[in-house]
Amino acid sequence: MDKITIEGGRRLRGDVEISGAKNSVLPILAATLLAEGESVIENVPDLRDVSTMIKILRTLRVHVAREKDKIYVKPARSLKHVAPYKLVSTMRASFCVLGPLVSRLGKAEVSIPGGCVIGARPIDLHLKGLKALGAQITIKHGYVNVSAHTLKGADIFLGGTCGSSVLATMNIMMAATLARGRTRIENAACEPEVVDLAHFLTKMGAHIKGAGSHLIEIQGVKKLKGVHHTVVPDRIETGTYMIAAAITRGDVMLHNVVPEHNNALIDKLTRSGIAIKKYKNKIHVQGKQRLHPIDVTTLPYPGFPTDLQAQITSLMCITPGISVITEKIYPDRFIHISELSRMGARVFLEGASAIITGVKKLSGAPVMASDLRASAALILAGLVAEGCTEVYRVYHLDRGYERLEEKLSALGAHIRREKE
Repeated sequence: MDKITIEGGRRLRGDVEISGAKNSVLPILAATLLAEGESVIENVPDLRDVSTMIKILRTLRVHVAREKDKIYVKPARSLKHVAPYKLVSTMRASFCVLGPLVSRLGKAEVSIPGGCVIGARPIDLHLKGLKALGAQITIKHGYVNVSAHTLKGADIFLGGTCGSSVLATMNIMMAATLARGRTRIENAACEPEVVDLAHFLTKMGAHIKGAGSHLIEIQGVKKLKGVHHTVVPDRIETGTYMIAAAITRGDVMLHNVVPEHNNALIDKLTRSGIAIKKYKNKIHVQGKQRLHPIDVTTLPYPGFPTDLQAQITSLMCITPGISVITEKIYPDRFIHISELSRMGARVFLEGASAIITGVKKLSGAPVMASDLRASAALILAGLVAEGCTEVYRVYHLDRGYERLEEKLSALGAHIRREKE
């Protein structure tokens, strides 16, 4: 098992290229199950989650070949309908093969998903949507069994206790593409990854309107074809490097980005005193010596993303004054707080909020990553901490960041990956 070791105290400077969006490419790969013929997906990051999705597709009799950042996908004429526990249990996004399988084959058997331990993330909205389309559903031995002779379009409200669901919106949108008639998804997720998936499906021949809004309409078609598609840049990776520049008082130009996808973060960093300039596909971030505390509340897009909550928390730990970070999406997503406290952070939890009193400096320490974004937060803290920080369980990191330590090293960080 690997660990990442960081010698803190160095400003980040230079240019960094942002990879394709993990949360786009995974459902797009699942959507290739709907197509007749080969699809080519470009700008695909080299991540553990992508490798897991490729393995799942291969178990379903899909031919998959990879060439650097390009993936060729061609479903067999006779697909399998069972996505096994061994793979699905390791990654929640793999559950999005459910909709395409039911729509294409009329049946699916998919293990209840796993992934990072950041609080309950139920699958009820996925099942509610498929039932509305006419599917019959049973849950037995840890598997969701879905069957439908013919899916039929319906009006579906996807409201959950924490707002709209990105993965459920994607699953139902994919299932509806081959359903008979019109489907209307109300309270749909608006995230850029949903829009990217809709663009991919539209290229395939789907009729979709309203992606990016809370009302998506899909008119079912008889068949879809394989197409060529380039995945959008990863807005969470973008945000992580922006915060890395801010926390180290650095000077970093980020390339291959969509600036408007990070408007909520840009607003908060600007309020904190960070200098940010936006260009067509670049963002320039200049950190400042004097930062200001801010209050942040995570919300569905276009609000502040929950996947950047841990990282902005690390920045506020060294920002003078009192900051409040409130988690509205996953209220239990504060496991990284105890590890930041080991580094000298002054944080206490009050319900779904973290109250942070900024300190002058953090101190390097051995820390344990609990999930993907917590891993990134601990590395950011290590970049600015005095002395050496060792981050353990970095296999979480490999699920969502492509060559993070290499990119940070190229910006001037003293960071290396080692065997424990």
